[in-house]
Amino acid sequence: MRADRLVAALLLMQARGRVTAAELAEELEVSVATARRDLEALSAAGIPVYPQAGRGGGWQLLGGARTDLSGLTADEAQALFLLAGPAAGAAPEVKSALRKLLRALPQTFRADAVAAADAVLVDPAGWGDREPDRPELVRALQSATVRRRKVRLVYERRAGERTQRLADPWGLVDKDDIWYLVAGTERGQRTFRVDRIVSATVTDLPFERPEGFELARAWERVVGEMEQRRSQTSATVLVAERFAPILRDHFGRHCESEGSPAGGRADGRVSLRVAAPTARSLAEQLAGWGAVVEVVGPAPVRAELARIGAELVERYGE
Repeated sequence: MRADRLVAALLLMQARGRVTAAELAEELEVSVATARRDLEALSAAGIPVYPQAGRGGGWQLLGGARTDLSGLTADEAQALFLLAGPAAGAAPEVKSALRKLLRALPQTFRADAVAAADAVLVDPAGWGDREPDRPELVRALQSATVRRRKVRLVYERRAGERTQRLADPWGLVDKDDIWYLVAGTERGQRTFRVDRIVSATVTDLPFERPEGFELARAWERVVGEMEQRRSQTSATVLVAERFAPILRDHFGRHCESEGSPAGGRADGRVSLRVAAPTARSLAEQLAGWGAVVEVVGPAPVRAELARIGAELVERYGE
């Protein structure tokens, strides 16, 4: 399209300062006559582009004028290159997009943008392992999300039951190498684990995202609901202060200090509140700590620990 060529011509002049019709023709893969007409069209449109005849001549922006087609501030440009830069090595299309964007940035922004792109490297492969690839199903769902097309899903529940859904793919989330699809259904918003999607057929049926929908906020609500279900049962435990960081690391956000700000006591132990979905699951996680952890309550968790202990004594008492 001619509009694309005109923008490309302007960016090239910004990058090089001066170009000839022949150089522009080679860059844009058009004839010299077409390139010259494009340069004349820029001048006629009021953009300060003018030709300079003679040896070393060409077309350039009047007085070194600059045009920031990106509209980005310096901080925004650095943030974008910092986020996208690590992906450029594995995704040629990202590298190409960054190269084009770099041309659109003002000269004063470019050095910091390039430095930001080189500041972080993401190496997803383990030592000696094959580099993991994004699942093909994720690519198909991502395409449907971008194109705003409904998908027919065959989904397998945890119990093995399979159901069919017609869903609006609103967005994809990668959490700890597990992909989730946040989608709209006839029953409202639903979240699907991609590894439980048996098949996904992209249809020609269009959909629109709900007004004001933001994937980040929607995912925050999903995480909040999930964490609430995972912390329905809590217990108060006492543990030596030196073991408290290990226990906190094990339970993560489901471990909080009780009592004083640090949870400290006169005997050198700290009081912590830990949580899990059920009393049994909580007891199973605490049983491995043995006498290092004292469970103060509640009674159902202590009872489950006693049951586990009795089973272990019966099996291994001799």
